[in-house]
Amino acid sequence: MYSNLVLKHFTNPKNQGRLKNPDGVGMVGNPACGDIMTVYIKVKHSKEKDVISDIKFETLGCAAAIATSSMVTQMAKGKNLHDAERISRGDIADSLEGLPPAKMHCSNLAADALKRAIEDFRSKSSKKTRRPAGTKKRTRRR
Repeated sequence: MYSNLVLKHFTNPKNQGRLKNPDGVGMVGNPACGDIMTVYIKVKHSKEKDVISDIKFETLGCAAAIATSSMVTQMAKGKNLHDAERISRGDIADSLEGLPPAKMHCSNLAADALKRAIEDFRSKSSKKTRRPAGTKKRTRRR
């Protein structure tokens, strides 16, 4: 039913746990099956691109839910946000050497949790850069 790689990620998940002070958090769930996934990201800022420097997950669910969560964290770590955001459910399933059709929704959840974590990071970042109305940017006097 499951590939050896799915079983490997289920029995020995990578990047499992919670990050302290994450830059972004994405949580998704599927009421029909009861799977709940949370992805935490740390983002390293650079002039060119923001890169996912650390990533962890917490998942309550079946073997496929845990395996897809583990795989998406491995796929996203070290990628810039634009590339990480483009990781699809098909990419995750292919990286796990396939999933049964009834479990493909797990790869969808994993991709969605990552996207929500990135959206959360961007939302927080844009709020930090905005100044309250009526205030001016401070300039240094020499």
